Amino acid sequence: MTLRLLCIGLVTFLLSSNAVWAQKDERTVLEQKRREILQEIKQINSLLFDTQKKERSVLSEVEDIDKRIRAQENLIRITNRQANLLTREINVNLKKIEQLREELAQIKEDYAQMVVKSYKSKSRKSRIMFLLSSQDFLQAYKRVQYMNQYAKYRKEQGESIQRKTVELQELNKSLLEQQKEKQALIAENKKTKEALRKEKQQQEALVAELKKDESKFASQIRSKQREADEIDKQIDALIRAAIAKSNSSSGANTTGGSSTTFALTAEAKALGNSFTSNKGKLPWPVTNGVVVKRFGKQRHPQLPNVETFCSGVEIATTNNAEARSIFDGVVLDVKQIKGANKLVQIQHGSYISVYFNLGSVTVSPGQKVTTKQQVGTVAKNPASGKTIIKLMIYKNTTKLNPADWIFKM
Repeated sequence: MTLRLLCIGLVTFLLSSNAVWAQKDERTVLEQKRREILQEIKQINSLLFDTQKKERSVLSEVEDIDKRIRAQENLIRITNRQANLLTREINVNLKKIEQLREELAQIKEDYAQMVVKSYKSKSRKSRIMFLLSSQDFLQAYKRVQYMNQYAKYRKEQGESIQRKTVELQELNKSLLEQQKEKQALIAENKKTKEALRKEKQQQEALVAELKKDESKFASQIRSKQREADEIDKQIDALIRAAIAKSNSSSGANTTGGSSTTFALTAEAKALGNSFTSNKGKLPWPVTNGVVVKRFGKQRHPQLPNVETFCSGVEIATTNNAEARSIFDGVVLDVKQIKGANKLVQIQHGSYISVYFNLGSVTVSPGQKVTTKQQVGTVAKNPASGKTIIKLMIYKNTTKLNPADWIFKM
């Protein structure tokens, strides 16, 4: 029966310990996410709202506000989860405190009874008489052992009271800290909700302005999309030309200079395999930035009849930001795009990373580059005041989603 109770107690302890560690892990994850969102909001404010615009664009303002609203909504969700988790932890601690108080009261009561009993038989004479009244030596020996064990038990009870008292004090301290943390999160959430309310009011006013002349703004978006499509065609042609040129000058066996697939040397294959194995872990092409346009087809949030396509990711960054290589490779080409800025193509085996909208370039064709090495500086749009780089990733001639390759994009 005792063994069974011991096993039940052990299982209960292990389960409660696992639950505590799981909660600690969840708290760590949520706090990390909260910090990342706060950093994202900070970047959105500095990179999208603090720029000096020479011309007012309702479309751009609506898109920028939408990004900040989404980030604020994410922040509210995370802080709500943190507050709820803290509420659960506080309730658990309250139960622990109550249990500890009951245990402490019982230990003190037992200890008090033991002290009274000890006091009644504390005289040396009574202890000697207790020993002398033994019927034989064995009983006397056992009585000596009993007195020693009793003294030891008394000492252990005293120490137990001290431990329980310290544990109770620590739990109370932890509870106060958790309550303060919860109140801080609630206050932060209230502040974020108020900012979000004002943001949505501002967005509603801008959307109303959009709706007044929806056809005009839709036409502007489609016009910009046609310009982007034309640039994409130029880049695709440059990619095919670069592959054909690479194959023609390669020492590997080629089939007439294919323009769609790299003919790779053993070294280039190894580099490509290394690039593949680092999927999802590659660094950003700039040290500080926020994604303003993602890969693929997207419907405009306020103009649902308008659809756009982005062949890469566009990242708003700081003025004169350095563009940097996302992996080791060889510069395929450097080009000036007609009607736009410069681009750099870097080969990583069968992969190509493209850095577009550069004002200046610091590398040349054929040059080997390393991860995070500067390849140029990002150009600033004189009209919007924004500094935006476009990153594209290809496998041979197939476009890939950079967010699948870049760490936490």
